[in-house]
Amino acid sequence: MTPQKLNTSEQSLTEAQIVEALKTCYDPEIPVDIYELGLIYGIKLEDDGEVEIKMTLTSPHCPAIQSLPAEVESKVGAIKGVTAVFIKLVWDPPWHSGRMSEAAKLELGLA
Repeated sequence: MTPQKLNTSEQSLTEAQIVEALKTCYDPEIPVDIYELGLIYGIKLEDDGEVEIKMTLTSPHCPAIQSLPAEVESKVGAIKGVTAVFIKLVWDPPWHSGRMSEAAKLELGLA
């Protein structure tokens, strides 16, 4: 059976749901979600519901190097319409505090 393609409104809704799911994932050492921290470098949603997420961590030595990508995959994969999730962990460009949203900077007292 061929997966059904998402129409434009379903795709937009799913992209918003992906961001909301990402906002429920937290770096274990920083009390801010990974989306606001700027750890998500890209979200690519295909017509068939496959999602590729390009992300990084605050450091290659982050203790969540195994658990955080798995959590992202699980939470995004649970969204209706998502057929598969592929996590691409990247280190270039390296993460730095300038990638954080203004909300994250305020939360951490950096703004």
